[in-house]
Amino acid sequence: MSPPVLYDNHHRPITYVRLAVTDRCNLRCFYCMPEEGISYLPKNQLLTYEEMLRLVTLLARMGITKVRITGGEPFVRRDLMPFLERIAKITGIQTLTLTTNGVLTAPYVPQLAQIGIHSVNLSIDSLDRQRFACITRRDELPRVMQTLYSLLQHNIPTKLNVVVMEGKNTDDIVPMAAFTREHPVEVRFIEEMPFNGTGALAPTLTWNYRKILATLQAAYPDIEKMPDEPFSTAVNYRIPGFKGSIGIIAAFSRTFCGTCNRIRITAKGMLKTCLYDQGVLNIRDLLRACPHDDAPVERALRQAFGQRPKDGFEAERHRNTSATTESMSTIGG
Repeated sequence: MSPPVLYDNHHRPITYVRLAVTDRCNLRCFYCMPEEGISYLPKNQLLTYEEMLRLVTLLARMGITKVRITGGEPFVRRDLMPFLERIAKITGIQTLTLTTNGVLTAPYVPQLAQIGIHSVNLSIDSLDRQRFACITRRDELPRVMQTLYSLLQHNIPTKLNVVVMEGKNTDDIVPMAAFTREHPVEVRFIEEMPFNGTGALAPTLTWNYRKILATLQAAYPDIEKMPDEPFSTAVNYRIPGFKGSIGIIAAFSRTFCGTCNRIRITAKGMLKTCLYDQGVLNIRDLLRACPHDDAPVERALRQAFGQRPKDGFEAERHRNTSATTESMSTIGG
């Protein structure tokens, strides 16, 4: 039997959910939150593992086939591995992936391989220890690199997420690309977004996808375009002779909205049908109000999917405030 297909009001299929299991993080990345951190949610305001399993099971029945586990940092939440094992067994879920900063991840890599994790996105904004510590406000690059090499040793497809920040790590663009010469990873350069928990939103972005590409082309004139997978947020490239590849994600320019197939569930159970909205449905309260009946939850989800903004700019215009005050840690990576 073919799986059901779930569409939004723009006839875009919705097949992918990014599920945040916590808003807590053990780093203090410059582009994600202020140095003093953010006010974390009390435990009773977070979705429980059982609530998340119930929700993913429902979404799978509706047509979701891919789940990405995010945070905060997922591994700061206790008992994550048993939860991942249960998610992997849900009927209809064909792809289970994970985004992590890698600080706590290395000991769990063999288990991730055993449960069949399809890929891991590793956040690493510099290969220079001093710059890494400046960006993350923590000296943790050695442990992150230990995770990276363990992922490669266990043949887990790995993407390195690099947020490009003016005055912070633009000197790392070429060295990060060079890393793909000997390592079969995809290095993904991501435009900086305004979700740093301070409300500071620059009206323009100097280091946009065009400038990132121009920098790569200057260093590697033979860089060539690769085919992009359906619904890909990244525009993909390769350098001839290199084992890995390169992607550029226009997260601030929002050039990929027309093919967006993903939704987000924050750690407190808020549905975001667009990264740039403020949250459109409190799923946590719905689940708790209807503990034995999924029908009201499904109706509310379908209604929300039927009112999805066309793109991130429309979603941003509909916000109640002009300032973007959230931390990416509370949004879900």
